[in-house]
Amino acid sequence: MEYVITTDRLTRKFGEFTAVDKVSFQVRKGEVFGFLGPNGAGKSTMIRMLCGILEPTGGEATVLGYRLDQDPEKIKKNIGYMSQKFSLYHDLTVKENLNFYAGIYEISRREAGPRIKEMIEMAGLTGRENEFAVNLSGGWKQRLALGCAILARPPLVFLDEPTSGVSPTSRRRFFHIIRELVREGTTVMVSTHFMDEAQRCHRLGFISSGQLMAVDTPENLKKKVIEGLMVELDLPNSLTRMQEIKNLEFVRECTIHGALLHVLLSNEEDKTELEKSTGAQAKIIEPSLEDVFIALSHKGGKA
Repeated sequence: MEYVITTDRLTRKFGEFTAVDKVSFQVRKGEVFGFLGPNGAGKSTMIRMLCGILEPTGGEATVLGYRLDQDPEKIKKNIGYMSQKFSLYHDLTVKENLNFYAGIYEISRREAGPRIKEMIEMAGLTGRENEFAVNLSGGWKQRLALGCAILARPPLVFLDEPTSGVSPTSRRRFFHIIRELVREGTTVMVSTHFMDEAQRCHRLGFISSGQLMAVDTPENLKKKVIEGLMVELDLPNSLTRMQEIKNLEFVRECTIHGALLHVLLSNEEDKTELEKSTGAQAKIIEPSLEDVFIALSHKGGKA
């Protein structure tokens, strides 16, 4: 198995605050590896360290075979990086932004022209080449920023919360583009707090308070982390009845998902008791990634 990223107890502190706490994991060549966690969990700090932007305060890592502590500049030259702020120059046009990044990546003039044209087509900006970036919608800015990040065709791309602030339609289109990149051989590491995006990753790392709690495929995480029977309840005033249901002795967990409640039980007998107690039908469901994250958060440790 070829790994493009390997970390061993990687740590970053800011004074007394530990943003990333002894994190170890590996990313395989040609996969979409997702970092899932709430805001402030340490996702951006981890990505900035792996990009060679931020120096770790402990542990080790290799990226594309280069050691983070010895070759950060070589790492920077061989990766693509897209931050959640999109890193665009608003006073430049679409084409001027791409030309600027072609210069940064030292792409020859002969190669730059076709690649810029390819990125414009990928971003759906054909006919808008001379439009200033400031006038683009969130989705177009997002795809233009991706085009700038992958202009040099890097083997590894880091995407830090790339879909924040864009529409659900733009988010879906963006991940379709990501999967196309992977089919062409690119490895992608993406941080997100959206569960639907996490579901599209090959493997996921759940991070909370700087600690990595679990790493596996979305389906395996659902099977391994959720121990018991998950059911769904459709109740009037579900939010106000949550505590009542949590207090039932056979209920292990109860969380709200939109207008519905997800209730974790031990077995079918508990399901029968829950239906008697609530007067509602309990529908057996497959746990969601949100259920997994809540369970891991409550465990407060690694799975």
